[in-house]
Amino acid sequence: MTEPAARRPLLLDCTIRDGGYLNEWFFDPKLVRETYRAVSKAGADYFEIGFRGTEAHFDPAKHGLWRFTPDELIAETVKGIAGAKVSIMADFGKIAPGDFAPADESPVTMVRLAAHKTDMRAALVLLQQWKAIGYETSLQAMGYSGYSKAEQEELAAMLAGSGIDYIYVADSYGSMFPDAIPELMEPMLPLRSEMRVGFHPHNSLQMAFANTIAAIEAGADIVDSSLYGMGRGAGNLPTEIIVAWLQQRMPDKFNVIPVLDAVSRYYAPMQSQIGWGYTLPYMLSGLFEVHPYYSARLVDMQEFAMEDIWRALTVVRRRDPVGFSQALVDEIVAAGISGEAVGAGDQGAPSAPGPVPYLDRHAGRDFLVLGNGPSLAEHRDEILAFIERHDPVVLAANHLAGMFTPDYHAFSNKLRFTSYVGEVSPESVLMVSEHIPESLVREYTQRDYEPIRFVDSATADFGVTDGVIACNCRTVSVLLMGVAAVMGAERVFAAGMDGYLGVGESGEWLFYHEAEETEDRELIAAMHQANRRYIGQIDEFLKARGGEGVHILTPTTYEGFYKGIANYV
Repeated sequence: MTEPAARRPLLLDCTIRDGGYLNEWFFDPKLVRETYRAVSKAGADYFEIGFRGTEAHFDPAKHGLWRFTPDELIAETVKGIAGAKVSIMADFGKIAPGDFAPADESPVTMVRLAAHKTDMRAALVLLQQWKAIGYETSLQAMGYSGYSKAEQEELAAMLAGSGIDYIYVADSYGSMFPDAIPELMEPMLPLRSEMRVGFHPHNSLQMAFANTIAAIEAGADIVDSSLYGMGRGAGNLPTEIIVAWLQQRMPDKFNVIPVLDAVSRYYAPMQSQIGWGYTLPYMLSGLFEVHPYYSARLVDMQEFAMEDIWRALTVVRRRDPVGFSQALVDEIVAAGISGEAVGAGDQGAPSAPGPVPYLDRHAGRDFLVLGNGPSLAEHRDEILAFIERHDPVVLAANHLAGMFTPDYHAFSNKLRFTSYVGEVSPESVLMVSEHIPESLVREYTQRDYEPIRFVDSATADFGVTDGVIACNCRTVSVLLMGVAAVMGAERVFAAGMDGYLGVGESGEWLFYHEAEETEDRELIAAMHQANRRYIGQIDEFLKARGGEGVHILTPTTYEGFYKGIANYV
């Protein structure tokens, strides 16, 4: 049985283990050694040097040494430095009893096993096997802050008499405030007569330090931290902050200077390179108590206003998924998250009453849709010459930098509407997606506008019913091709539609830099393929009613539609 904890909380630094999520555990051994030295001199009790894993579950080409942590590597790293005990974490289901040598043959003192609630009984058996060969053992209850009261009590009953040394609870998504921490800790506190109770905070709401103090006051025996807060998502409690706090109370035990030096020399520069810590997506994940990847993906898409993301995260929270599911994000986006119906299917029928006012307004005319790719600026003179010669109906969207005065200037994205509606020429007809609330429109302009009538669905093929478009309308230029078809286009020309896989001399896929431009290459590729599909369907739609189809005039990665503007001017 573990002796009752001393009044002073123990401190475990998990910089290398938790920070490894950011660089796949590719830390230089010298850095790890210097981190161990600093943490030890600062007064930490444990240093979590990484994960224990095997090639059966992890590819060495994709994961660094500290995802495997062989004993020989650890021994060499800590050799000659007297200090913190070494701990290692393992994931239940990706580790076996034989992956650890007897403790007296290893530099490792403690094994921490992370397990979900469905695996607790089997996880305890595994920990007991490691306990039998000499290790201190700790159970990390994954997702504990989402446990029901009954599940917490069931876990406590399992732990009683198990013989393990530590049970850890966590503010799983960094969603808690200090007044809620005692209730989080309470079910495990009766176990303190036979094991220590630990607390692992997350910093999504910048509450990691305050919550840790609350946990210590509630009875936590050991708490986790990492240098500069390094860790997945919004990061952890910074070691330097908790050590500074402890030093004020126990100056003979703790010294913040060594960890401040390590932060200055190693981790502050690293943070500027790979990034971690408080961000808007992680704040949102904390508020909604969901995996941080949900909010991160939605924000990174740079397509949705905050009210839309808020609505989408409400759906995620209601679904209460285990971990992160990209399929759920795709489902929510496909449902049209900028409409009121998110979570209940597609955006549904248009809200505007009556017939579509622009149906067949320009029947038989040529149309020119101006995208915002780099070629729009690079070929401005040729495009103006094309307009002069062919007199098309010109549709454009978003930022035009004064280069063109289109007949219709459209917006389908709230972020871009609020950024650029002030640039719309008085000579242009303003068109706004009907899914942008009129109240928002009136905050930014009092001019007349026409609503663009469409049903936004990622799963539907392009179609037109009584002038109402159905398609994936996440790219406004593609939507405007559909509007041209509704207006009666014979031919639809396009310029500045370079494709998301094409970039200009600036290295960007817009002719201007935009803060709302996503940098997620997977999302960019997905948007490109979706656009290719819908351009093809619009082309077929036009041809089926006797038109000529779609012609892209400027260089594009939608090669099948490229005609070359030199053929027309």
